[in-house]
Amino acid sequence: MTKVTFTGLGVALITPFKEDGSIDYPALSRLVDYQVENGADYIVALGTTAETPTLSKKEKEEVVRRIVEKVNGRIPVVRGVGGNNTSEVAEELRSSDFTGISAVLSITPYYNKPSQEGLYRHFCTLSQASPLPLILYNVPGRTGVNMTAEATLRIARDCSNVIAIKEASGNPEQIKAIIDEAPAGFRVISGDDALTTAVIAMGGAGVISVFGNAFPKEMSWLVSHALNGDEQRARKKMEEDFNSLLHLIFAEGNPSGVKCLLSLRGMARNVLRLPLVPVSEQTSRQIQEELKRLETGRRSC
Repeated sequence: MTKVTFTGLGVALITPFKEDGSIDYPALSRLVDYQVENGADYIVALGTTAETPTLSKKEKEEVVRRIVEKVNGRIPVVRGVGGNNTSEVAEELRSSDFTGISAVLSITPYYNKPSQEGLYRHFCTLSQASPLPLILYNVPGRTGVNMTAEATLRIARDCSNVIAIKEASGNPEQIKAIIDEAPAGFRVISGDDALTTAVIAMGGAGVISVFGNAFPKEMSWLVSHALNGDEQRARKKMEEDFNSLLHLIFAEGNPSGVKCLLSLRGMARNVLRLPLVPVSEQTSRQIQEELKRLETGRRSC
């Protein structure tokens, strides 16, 4: 098997729903093609953006099967497998069908609020159970616990199949410490669209993006320029073109904002499963106005 480095643009794919709340598989298929044909380097299935906690086991399996089938080997696919019951997650890793999957993305356990030692032991257990490389996912804003740089580096050094971390702590010092001290081959991926250029400038490998659902070509351009040393130009584009829209799509949570954006672009319905709901009318109007500004700017280029 060819080693995948997970450099560049990864897109955390949404799960599109029909008006009755069922999964819109034709829309999912179109979204996959849109990512592959517009610069995404890999796709992440069943992440937070996919509203995975609201999907049944059967739905999760079908979503992954269809994504893998549609990608058809054109780019790597990463599958999210995580939870706050270590033995249950380990069993899922041992028993799942990972045909067509290149790596697993696994979030830090939520709600339990484990210590750093608990996080270390959790991921060591998953490392032993996983048949695929593991990408850690640290997002304290969702889980209630921050995995420190020290804990991340300890896992990276002791678990050979832990190959990267999606870092969404929002703490530049922590992110830089991981990048500076990481063992050879271990990569740090931004988990925050707005920090993409900053993380790459520190030595990061790219981003797993929410915004890329709607604008993969633009995010691919930005990431590739930043990785190729044109960080100043990429940062300018991020600040001038994307910052306002990025702020708006996360203002009322993810994926509520990006689903509003996708619906305005005619790519997916603005339907979520409870407990998530669509953004407010005010935020929707603001997203629409900013989208018009961005698209007008694109046409004038």
